[in-house]
Amino acid sequence: MRKTNLKPHIIETAGGLFARKGYGNVGINEILKAGEIARASFYHHFESKEALCAAWLESLHERSVNQHRALLESRKKPATIVRDYFKALKNWLIENDYRGCPYSNTGTFLQDEAPRIRAAIERHKIFLRDFFIGLAQRIRPGGGRELGEQLFLLYSGATTEAQNLRTTWPIDRAARASERLCTL
Repeated sequence: MRKTNLKPHIIETAGGLFARKGYGNVGINEILKAGEIARASFYHHFESKEALCAAWLESLHERSVNQHRALLESRKKPATIVRDYFKALKNWLIENDYRGCPYSNTGTFLQDEAPRIRAAIERHKIFLRDFFIGLAQRIRPGGGRELGEQLFLLYSGATTEAQNLRTTWPIDRAARASERLCTL
């Protein structure tokens, strides 16, 4: 099947498989078959599955950056942003069958052999931590780093436990704790 925008198609196909099955459970042959992609076309765009996964994570990161910047630039109160953020997280987890964070999920399959993927994961996680720090600095100008890191850990832990337990109560509890922290 000939596709005019093959690179994005490959990323989208692989990303769907990685998200559903996990990076370590998906092979190149499965990606080729699912996307009706010729092997030569795949290797024209990506030299390896690792390069493809890093590109997928980067595409997710780019979308996330825009969404998070819009939140930081909004005129909403930080506590409202936090509440809405956790509500959106809860809805996203339900819609995605509790699959959780694609970065964390991908990281669980890696050893030391995938430096490009590790770099993409680290970049995104640092970005999220910095998002929460930026939000916290709106609450406590000049002193929001600790609060921001606490919010990040509540978000990250709640996401993981909601996935592990396949329930939303960790998100609800983390949202309440985060709102309390924002009003102290």
